[in-house]
Amino acid sequence: MTAQANLSSDKKSPPAILEWMKENLFTPWYNAVITVALAALIFVVLRALFRWALYEAKWEVVLVNLRLFAVGPYPEEAFWRIWVALGLVGALAGLSWGAWGGRNWAPSVVAGVLGAIVLVLPASPNVKWPLIGVLAAFILTHVASMGRSRLQRPLVWGWVLSFFVILVLLKGLGGSQVLADVPTSKWGGLLLTVLLALIAIVASFPLGVLLALGRRSELPVVKLFSILYIETVRGVPLVTVLWASAIILPLFFPKGVRVDNLIRAMVGMTLFSAAYLAENVRGGLQGVPRGQYEAAYALGLNYYQAMRHIILPQALRAVIPAIVGQFIGLFKDTTLVAIVGLLELLGIALSVIAQPEFIGLQREVFIFIAAIYWVFTYAMSYSSRRLEARLGVGTR
Repeated sequence: MTAQANLSSDKKSPPAILEWMKENLFTPWYNAVITVALAALIFVVLRALFRWALYEAKWEVVLVNLRLFAVGPYPEEAFWRIWVALGLVGALAGLSWGAWGGRNWAPSVVAGVLGAIVLVLPASPNVKWPLIGVLAAFILTHVASMGRSRLQRPLVWGWVLSFFVILVLLKGLGGSQVLADVPTSKWGGLLLTVLLALIAIVASFPLGVLLALGRRSELPVVKLFSILYIETVRGVPLVTVLWASAIILPLFFPKGVRVDNLIRAMVGMTLFSAAYLAENVRGGLQGVPRGQYEAAYALGLNYYQAMRHIILPQALRAVIPAIVGQFIGLFKDTTLVAIVGLLELLGIALSVIAQPEFIGLQREVFIFIAAIYWVFTYAMSYSSRRLEARLGVGTR
């Protein structure tokens, strides 16, 4: 009888979602008023937005200039290099997801769905089939590497080497007929944005860690230099650093030596990001209990061994949200390089809406650009949350 009574009471209990809505959205009465008012406001805004997007917006400005948004004025005859680079990234991404993600079929399923969508889109065959090839490379490598954790270390070196391979592919080799040189002045759009952000993030990380360790060093010269550098760079905006790298930096080179504008922007963004990253890492170092240092030295580890194996892993684990937040901000700050003559994604957008046939279509262009930035920043945020969950950040 008791079991039957419990069973009948379970059947009568409302679903968990209804209980959550009642407790969080409609209790007490003023929460119910706020919920209804906000729901009405969201409905009105979304209805107007969808009506404009589906019936009033002129998205041909995006479709016509899609190549410019993607790669800028990159030569059309060298597009195959970009597809080869994307195929390499797709294969490495598939291998990495399989090696670190375990036996999870979701990434391959999502890639397959995207491939089916691309297949039915009215896109040019020169774009459709290479993109499907990139997705196929991801699926095949992901399926082949699922659960193979022994691939993790080789994949780290594979990503490092692929970076230089991709740069050679995109830039070319002087005097080569197969890989003709493509000047960086013809790089632009999303391609340039991703390269700027990626190089600045990768290069600033070790520099920021060294500056953080230098600021806590017991050597007066090292500590003073680190403090002066961090506080000086953090005291000026990124725009100033970019102008200095573009105008002042060439004054320090010998006569006749010219450094590419892209290299100058990369150096400026790297140096700027390293100063902020150093403070984030220093916060993590201060959060490591003193007993961890003493235990490491008691085991016979020297300073470098203790930092590498004991202290830095704990410090970096604690500041993952702050570091990823800074990297997201750096990705968005790539728009500032337009002031030094580089046509990254926003620079291309401004040049598109300046064309006579597209005047007045700023909303369509900027919404499209905002969607691209949202996709990349959300992917970084999602990866950060996955990493935090795997490392147990915030749990004991």
